[in-house]
Amino acid sequence: MAKGKSLEELTDPVFYILIALVEPRHGYAIMQYVKEETQGTFKIGPATLYTIIKKLLGAGLIEAEPESDPRRKTYAATAAGITKLEEEVERRKRMVDLGMCVLQAKGRKK
Repeated sequence: MAKGKSLEELTDPVFYILIALVEPRHGYAIMQYVKEETQGTFKIGPATLYTIIKKLLGAGLIEAEPESDPRRKTYAATAAGITKLEEEVERRKRMVDLGMCVLQAKGRKK
């Protein structure tokens, strides 16, 4: 990512894009995947998408697939990207577990 920005914790847009790229996809397909999988509650626009793609490429978390049509580049997560995604899922799971525990202790969540 850009200088000064860490990949320790992924932002939601980066997280969703990396999830989408577990399977090779081009830009529009990434946006559609995120919209569909979140049932429209999270949308990524083209400017955000391509800014993040550039950062993920620079960090080695995704790579461009060889493509016959240069107007429709396809990207996929690298092994490092999959590892980072696994780490992030675990981090977010711990966050949810803590939240559930605190809410249950207060009688707010069953």
